[in-house]
Amino acid sequence: MASGSNSLMWFRKGLRIHDNPALECAARRAEFLYPVFVIDPHYMEPDPNEFSTGSKRAGLNRIRFLLESLVDLDSSLQKLGSRLLVLRGEPTEVLFRCLKEWSIKKLCFEFDTDPYYRSLDDKVKIYAAGAGVEIFSPVSHTLFNPADIIHKNRGRPPLTYQSFVKCAGEPSWASSPLPTDLTWLPPVGNLRNCPVVKVPSIEELGYEEAQEDERTPFKGGESEALTRLRESISNKEWVANFEKPKGDPSAFLKPATTILSPYLKFGCLSSRYFYQCIQEVQRDVKRHTSPPVSLLGQLLWRDFFYTVAFGTPNFDQMKDNKICKQIPWKNNDELLAAWRDAKTGFPWIDAIMMQLKKWGWIHHLARHCVACFLTRGDLFVHWEKGRDVFERLLIDSDWAINNANWLWLSCSSFFYQYNRIYSPISFGKKYDPSGNYIRHFLPILKDMPKEYIYEPWTAPLSVQVKAKCVVGKDYPKPVVAHDLASKECKQMLHEAYELNKRLNGKVSEDDLKCLTRKTEDDNRQKNPTSKRLKQTKIEFSTEDSEI
Repeated sequence: MASGSNSLMWFRKGLRIHDNPALECAARRAEFLYPVFVIDPHYMEPDPNEFSTGSKRAGLNRIRFLLESLVDLDSSLQKLGSRLLVLRGEPTEVLFRCLKEWSIKKLCFEFDTDPYYRSLDDKVKIYAAGAGVEIFSPVSHTLFNPADIIHKNRGRPPLTYQSFVKCAGEPSWASSPLPTDLTWLPPVGNLRNCPVVKVPSIEELGYEEAQEDERTPFKGGESEALTRLRESISNKEWVANFEKPKGDPSAFLKPATTILSPYLKFGCLSSRYFYQCIQEVQRDVKRHTSPPVSLLGQLLWRDFFYTVAFGTPNFDQMKDNKICKQIPWKNNDELLAAWRDAKTGFPWIDAIMMQLKKWGWIHHLARHCVACFLTRGDLFVHWEKGRDVFERLLIDSDWAINNANWLWLSCSSFFYQYNRIYSPISFGKKYDPSGNYIRHFLPILKDMPKEYIYEPWTAPLSVQVKAKCVVGKDYPKPVVAHDLASKECKQMLHEAYELNKRLNGKVSEDDLKCLTRKTEDDNRQKNPTSKRLKQTKIEFSTEDSEI
């Protein structure tokens, strides 16, 4: 690009100043720099047909987090002599107009592996090539370039964490200082006829602001991300001893994790900078945990899932996904709604789902519990249905990671020990025997004695009346008998695995329907009087295979 030309920096993720190679490139030798963010109606405009407030693709908590991140980015840009230019409309149409109106010669944006953005980027690259616009789209959202890993692995994504780590090796930039401080940016040029606006408020997008207790306590933005990072790494002993999947999923006043995932999702925090900060702590301590359980290991897990998702067609569905077991999941809208709306009758599960609804975030072990319960543990509802709920409600929802986790937790891919399930009763008790987490997120149960808090249906009626929580009236009865439901789920998975093995993964929809009929007939013969959705008082047993 000739010196003195105009550049456009297209922000999507990567909402930060530090370690932003696309922004650095856009600023280099530019006379005018146009930092742009496009309000995509597909992502931001209200959709009244969804089950929760928000757009077609995101719940209100994530939209608010994004807006806060944009306000923070705008503030940071202003300190550098620039500002964020916000426009509304279909992203490619808006971008094409800006490129033409502002005589842009160089367009920079961070590479994105999400199918939605890959499709947009293909259109943009075709237009730019025809218009003589130089494009720079570096990989900086992940530690590695997924395409490079796949190339090194003979054209296929590694399908185990260990093979990924072996193939990836050490990041090429790991021992080199990353640029974290920009001191100046070129000014914004003439905007001409492009309708630029400021970062809109929730209300200006057409939403009503939620009550304080219905909002996530986590504020978006690079400034907040760097503050949280500094707080996390200042406790060197905690960083050195971090060991996932350990941690307390019931800790909500002070969550037992960094809560940096939403900042990584939006690129408010560079994963590469985070990686180097952890490395620095590890050099200063005598002992520390190692991948896959360490903090560094968690960043590698993230890249592993990104790489598999990038290299696997139809990664976000069961059908035509070559790494996904074909399983005859139920499409039971009644059970799905009970789970989604925190009305399963299992307080531990319902409290987690209520935290998700209110905060847009839950601990990773809590995610494991509710995902297992919906799919292979109890309800046998399709993992894609649960994925969609998480995709909407989580502020850190990430296409690659969300799909990968649901594939894992449903035993559809990556993890196949379907006999190991999370008990909806005993697992929470290990961390919070008094049920304080349940009492906080399900206040209807706040006066239930602790011996019944995880199984209120077992409390004598007099105790329920005294606690002002009569099961079946004030709080739902359990939607399933856990001991029976979990056995049926395990049996169905066993049959499905055998079917996949016998047909070498080439399982048709008719094969799955036949398996469903066979299994239902077998269950009716074994349990002629059992009804999974109609029950009164049920005793539950905890099997050895439960955790």
